[in-house]
Amino acid sequence: MTRRTIAVVTAGLSQPSSTRLLADRLAAATVRELAELRSGVEVDVQVVEVRDHAHDLVNATLTGFAAPDLQRALDTVADADGVIAVTPIFNASYSGLFKAFVDVLEPESLVDVPVLLGATGGTARHSLALEHALRPLFAYLRTVVVPTAVFAASEDWASGDGEGALDARIRRAARQLALLVDSREGGAAADPFADPTPFSELLSGL
Repeated sequence: MTRRTIAVVTAGLSQPSSTRLLADRLAAATVRELAELRSGVEVDVQVVEVRDHAHDLVNATLTGFAAPDLQRALDTVADADGVIAVTPIFNASYSGLFKAFVDVLEPESLVDVPVLLGATGGTARHSLALEHALRPLFAYLRTVVVPTAVFAASEDWASGDGEGALDARIRRAARQLALLVDSREGGAAADPFADPTPFSELLSGL
């Protein structure tokens, strides 16, 4: 049986939140698409609620060390076959909490990992933040970002669960992520401590 893990990073500030709602719908659609692509596939969806780690993120930013719960969340993302990342948009960019989580990830942990980007906001005018803020951020991390990003404004939820524009974008983006995840070779994430720099080399720069 083929096993795939999808990490869902959601940075909503409230519970419940439209950000988590969008993340859950993207994850469910991806699971369905993977099932259509390969019979017998087992998909493990692991959700990381960034707000649960807010204080630990500040501490990790200041000290360089992640608390155990935060480290488990970071490992969940690093070990995944695919990532769904969803943030609310504030002032035409991703939230500070979302960026703090990305900042404490190991620099090489998401190289070549398929990523589906999503965002929520009060108005469709924020939708371009996906292209001018989120996509460059994940390009810098050398991820493989799917072509379709999904933005949900307040009015998008009024379309319900039918054949609305939001539903179509979710299905298209989920299909693109599923195709990349299905073709991905499984493997453990690189251990950042497996090949440490010798102490003598560290001292040589003094």
